[in-house]
Amino acid sequence: MAEIYPAKVVCILGMHRSGTSCLAGCLEERGLFLGDVINFATFNRRGNKESPEIMRINNDLMALNGGSWDNPPEEMRWNDDLRARRDMHIASLDGHSVWGFKDPRSVFTLPFWQEALPDMQYVATFRHPFAVVRSLQRRGPNLQPAIAPLELWMRYNRKLLGHIAAHDIPLVNFDWSPDAYGKAVDHLAGRLGVASDAPAENPFYEQSLRMSDGDVGTPQSLSPEVRGVYDALLKRAMPLSEIV
Repeated sequence: MAEIYPAKVVCILGMHRSGTSCLAGCLEERGLFLGDVINFATFNRRGNKESPEIMRINNDLMALNGGSWDNPPEEMRWNDDLRARRDMHIASLDGHSVWGFKDPRSVFTLPFWQEALPDMQYVATFRHPFAVVRSLQRRGPNLQPAIAPLELWMRYNRKLLGHIAAHDIPLVNFDWSPDAYGKAVDHLAGRLGVASDAPAENPFYEQSLRMSDGDVGTPQSLSPEVRGVYDALLKRAMPLSEIV
Protein backbone atom coordinates (compact mmCIF):
# COMPACT_ATOMS: atom_id res chain seq x y z
CA MET A 1 0.00 0.00 0.00
CA ALA A 2 1.50 3.34 -1.06
CA GLU A 3 2.16 5.89 1.65
CA ILE A 4 0.05 9.05 1.46
CA TYR A 5 1.87 12.34 2.07
CA PRO A 6 0.33 15.43 3.74
CA ALA A 7 2.17 18.25 1.91
CA LYS A 8 0.30 20.36 -0.61
CA VAL A 9 1.43 19.25 -4.06
CA VAL A 10 0.76 21.01 -7.35
CA CYS A 11 0.85 19.02 -10.58
CA ILE A 12 1.32 21.03 -13.79
CA LEU A 13 -0.33 19.30 -16.74
CA GLY A 14 -0.15 19.80 -20.49
CA MET A 15 1.27 18.36 -23.68
CA HIS A 16 4.90 18.75 -24.75
CA ARG A 17 5.69 22.13 -26.34
CA SER A 18 2.49 23.62 -24.91
CA GLY A 19 3.88 25.94 -22.25
CA THR A 20 4.31 23.55 -19.34
CA SER A 21 7.93 24.70 -18.81
CA CYS A 22 6.86 28.33 -18.86
CA LEU A 23 4.00 27.75 -16.44
CA ALA A 24 6.25 25.79 -14.08
CA GLY A 25 8.99 28.42 -14.25
CA CYS A 26 6.58 31.29 -13.67
CA LEU A 27 5.04 29.55 -10.66
CA GLU A 28 8.51 28.72 -9.33
CA GLU A 29 9.56 32.38 -9.39
CA ARG A 30 6.36 33.20 -7.51
CA GLY A 31 7.22 30.73 -4.76
CA LEU A 32 6.36 27.17 -5.83
CA PHE A 33 9.18 24.79 -4.88
CA LEU A 34 10.10 22.43 -7.73
CA GLY A 35 13.16 20.74 -6.27
CA ASP A 36 16.13 19.66 -8.37
CA VAL A 37 15.00 20.38 -11.93
CA ILE A 38 16.59 20.95 -15.33
CA ASN A 39 17.36 24.66 -15.68
CA PHE A 40 18.90 24.56 -19.14
CA ALA A 41 18.02 22.44 -22.16
CA THR A 42 18.70 22.70 -25.87
CA PHE A 43 15.10 23.54 -26.69
CA ASN A 44 14.35 25.37 -23.41
CA ARG A 45 17.07 27.91 -22.75
CA ARG A 46 15.76 28.45 -19.24
CA GLY A 47 15.22 24.75 -18.71
CA ASN A 48 12.23 22.50 -18.99
CA LYS A 49 11.78 22.59 -15.20
CA GLU A 50 11.42 18.81 -15.05
CA SER A 51 12.77 16.63 -12.29
CA PRO A 52 15.07 14.08 -13.96
CA GLU A 53 13.88 11.42 -11.52
CA ILE A 54 10.18 12.04 -12.21
CA MET A 55 10.92 11.97 -15.93
CA ARG A 56 12.78 8.65 -15.57
CA ILE A 57 9.96 7.16 -13.52
CA ASN A 58 7.34 8.29 -16.04
CA ASN A 59 9.39 6.96 -18.96
CA ASP A 60 9.79 3.59 -17.24
CA LEU A 61 6.09 3.49 -16.40
CA MET A 62 5.18 4.16 -20.02
CA ALA A 63 7.65 1.53 -21.22
CA LEU A 64 6.17 -1.02 -18.81
CA ASN A 65 2.84 -0.40 -20.53
CA GLY A 66 4.27 -0.72 -24.03
CA GLY A 67 4.45 2.98 -24.82
CA SER A 68 6.57 6.11 -24.74
CA TRP A 69 6.15 9.88 -24.59
CA ASP A 70 5.48 9.98 -28.34
CA ASN A 71 3.20 6.94 -28.44
CA PRO A 72 1.53 7.02 -25.03
CA PRO A 73 -0.52 4.10 -23.72
CA GLU A 74 -4.07 4.90 -22.69
CA GLU A 75 -4.08 2.64 -19.62
CA MET A 76 -1.48 2.32 -16.89
CA ARG A 77 -0.44 -0.50 -14.60
CA TRP A 78 2.57 -0.36 -12.32
CA ASN A 79 4.65 -2.52 -10.04
CA ASP A 80 6.18 -2.31 -6.58
CA ASP A 81 9.55 -1.15 -7.91
CA LEU A 82 7.98 1.93 -9.52
CA ARG A 83 5.93 2.56 -6.37
CA ALA A 84 9.09 2.46 -4.25
CA ARG A 85 10.93 4.87 -6.55
CA ARG A 86 7.97 7.24 -6.61
CA ASP A 87 7.52 7.19 -2.85
CA MET A 88 11.24 7.73 -2.26
CA HIS A 89 11.20 10.79 -4.48
CA ILE A 90 8.12 12.20 -2.77
CA ALA A 91 9.71 11.58 0.63
CA SER A 92 12.79 13.57 -0.47
CA LEU A 93 10.53 16.66 -0.69
CA ASP A 94 8.91 16.07 2.69
CA GLY A 95 10.45 19.21 4.23
CA HIS A 96 8.46 21.51 1.95
CA SER A 97 4.86 22.30 2.76
CA VAL A 98 4.06 23.23 -0.85
CA TRP A 99 5.88 21.81 -3.84
CA GLY A 100 5.10 20.98 -7.43
CA PHE A 101 6.19 19.01 -10.43
CA LYS A 102 5.86 19.17 -14.17
CA ASP A 103 6.32 16.49 -16.81
CA PRO A 104 4.02 16.31 -19.85
CA ARG A 105 4.04 12.51 -19.55
CA SER A 106 2.00 12.99 -16.36
CA VAL A 107 -1.06 13.61 -18.54
CA PHE A 108 -1.03 9.83 -19.02
CA THR A 109 0.68 8.64 -15.82
CA LEU A 110 -1.47 10.75 -13.47
CA PRO A 111 -3.31 7.81 -11.80
CA PHE A 112 0.06 6.44 -10.67
CA TRP A 113 0.92 9.71 -8.90
CA GLN A 114 -2.59 10.13 -7.54
CA GLU A 115 -2.23 6.82 -5.72
CA ALA A 116 0.34 8.41 -3.38
CA LEU A 117 -0.87 12.02 -3.67
CA PRO A 118 -4.69 11.87 -3.75
CA ASP A 119 -5.11 15.48 -2.63
CA MET A 120 -2.97 17.07 -5.32
CA GLN A 121 -3.95 20.39 -6.80
CA TYR A 122 -3.61 20.96 -10.52
CA VAL A 123 -3.02 23.62 -13.12
CA ALA A 124 -2.92 23.01 -16.87
CA THR A 125 -1.88 24.64 -20.12
CA PHE A 126 -2.55 24.22 -23.83
CA ARG A 127 -1.51 25.75 -27.13
CA HIS A 128 -2.76 25.93 -30.70
CA PRO A 129 -2.09 22.55 -32.38
CA PHE A 130 -0.18 24.04 -35.32
CA ALA A 131 2.13 25.94 -32.94
CA VAL A 132 2.86 22.68 -31.11
CA VAL A 133 3.55 20.88 -34.39
CA ARG A 134 5.95 23.59 -35.54
CA SER A 135 7.75 23.57 -32.20
CA LEU A 136 8.18 19.80 -32.41
CA GLN A 137 9.42 20.05 -35.99
CA ARG A 138 12.08 22.57 -35.05
CA ARG A 139 13.80 19.96 -32.91
CA GLY A 140 15.15 18.21 -36.01
CA PRO A 141 14.56 14.87 -37.77
CA ASN A 142 16.16 12.74 -35.06
CA LEU A 143 13.72 13.95 -32.38
CA GLN A 144 10.45 13.66 -34.26
CA PRO A 145 7.60 11.78 -32.54
CA ALA A 146 6.79 8.21 -33.51
CA ILE A 147 3.25 9.12 -34.54
CA ALA A 148 1.96 12.11 -36.52
CA PRO A 149 2.30 15.30 -34.42
CA LEU A 150 -1.34 16.31 -34.79
CA GLU A 151 -2.46 12.84 -33.69
CA LEU A 152 -0.13 13.13 -30.72
CA TRP A 153 -1.58 16.56 -29.90
CA MET A 154 -5.05 14.98 -30.02
CA ARG A 155 -4.12 12.12 -27.69
CA TYR A 156 -2.58 14.37 -25.05
CA ASN A 157 -5.28 17.00 -25.10
CA ARG A 158 -8.19 14.57 -25.09
CA LYS A 159 -6.68 12.99 -22.00
CA LEU A 160 -6.07 16.45 -20.54
CA LEU A 161 -9.69 17.44 -21.07
CA GLY A 162 -10.73 14.35 -19.12
CA HIS A 163 -8.57 15.40 -16.17
CA ILE A 164 -9.87 18.96 -16.36
CA ALA A 165 -13.47 17.76 -16.23
CA ALA A 166 -12.77 15.33 -13.37
CA HIS A 167 -10.90 17.80 -11.16
CA ASP A 168 -12.13 21.23 -12.34
CA ILE A 169 -8.56 22.21 -13.24
CA PRO A 170 -7.79 25.84 -14.13
CA LEU A 171 -6.45 26.00 -17.70
CA VAL A 172 -4.25 28.70 -19.24
CA ASN A 173 -3.71 29.35 -22.93
CA PHE A 174 -0.04 29.70 -23.85
CA ASP A 175 -1.09 31.78 -26.86
CA TRP A 176 -2.49 34.58 -24.70
CA SER A 177 -0.73 37.95 -24.81
CA PRO A 178 2.18 38.36 -22.37
CA ASP A 179 0.13 40.72 -20.19
CA ALA A 180 -2.88 38.40 -20.01
CA TYR A 181 -0.67 35.37 -19.41
CA GLY A 182 1.23 37.05 -16.57
CA LYS A 183 -1.99 38.09 -14.84
CA ALA A 184 -3.37 34.58 -15.21
CA VAL A 185 -0.28 33.12 -13.56
CA ASP A 186 -0.51 35.68 -10.75
CA HIS A 187 -4.11 34.60 -10.24
CA LEU A 188 -3.11 30.93 -10.12
CA ALA A 189 -0.25 31.59 -7.71
CA GLY A 190 -2.68 33.30 -5.36
CA ARG A 191 -5.11 30.38 -5.55
CA LEU A 192 -2.30 27.94 -4.81
CA GLY A 193 -0.97 29.95 -1.89
CA VAL A 194 2.47 30.53 -3.39
CA ALA A 195 2.12 34.16 -4.50
CA SER A 196 5.09 36.39 -3.79
CA ASP A 197 4.93 40.17 -3.42
CA ALA A 198 8.52 40.51 -4.64
CA PRO A 199 8.78 41.08 -8.41
CA ALA A 200 11.23 38.81 -10.19
CA GLU A 201 14.47 40.53 -11.19
CA ASN A 202 14.72 38.38 -14.32
CA PRO A 203 11.18 37.21 -15.17
CA PHE A 204 10.97 33.65 -16.44
CA TYR A 205 8.47 34.50 -19.15
CA GLU A 206 10.04 35.98 -22.27
CA GLN A 207 8.13 36.33 -25.50
CA SER A 208 11.37 35.81 -27.47
CA LEU A 209 11.85 32.36 -25.91
CA ARG A 210 8.52 31.03 -27.16
CA MET A 211 9.09 28.78 -30.16
CA SER A 212 6.83 28.85 -33.22
CA ASP A 213 4.94 32.05 -32.52
CA GLY A 214 3.23 33.65 -35.46
CA ASP A 215 0.41 32.77 -37.80
CA VAL A 216 -1.13 29.41 -36.95
CA GLY A 217 -3.84 29.60 -39.57
CA THR A 218 -7.54 29.99 -39.09
CA PRO A 219 -9.76 27.65 -37.07
CA GLN A 220 -11.23 26.51 -40.38
CA SER A 221 -7.82 25.15 -41.42
CA LEU A 222 -8.02 22.52 -38.67
CA SER A 223 -9.70 19.20 -39.35
CA PRO A 224 -13.11 18.87 -37.69
CA GLU A 225 -11.73 16.37 -35.16
CA VAL A 226 -8.77 18.54 -34.15
CA ARG A 227 -10.89 21.67 -34.15
CA GLY A 228 -13.38 20.00 -31.82
CA VAL A 229 -10.69 19.31 -29.23
CA TYR A 230 -9.18 22.77 -29.63
CA ASP A 231 -12.58 24.44 -29.24
CA ALA A 232 -13.19 22.39 -26.09
CA LEU A 233 -9.88 23.64 -24.66
CA LEU A 234 -10.71 27.24 -25.53
CA LYS A 235 -14.06 26.83 -23.80
CA ARG A 236 -12.46 25.43 -20.62
CA ALA A 237 -9.72 28.09 -20.42
CA MET A 238 -9.80 30.50 -17.50
CA PRO A 239 -12.09 33.46 -18.38
CA LEU A 240 -9.84 36.45 -18.97
CA SER A 241 -12.65 38.80 -17.93
CA GLU A 242 -12.18 37.53 -14.36
CA ILE A 243 -8.40 37.92 -14.41
CA VAL A 244 -7.28 40.89 -16.51
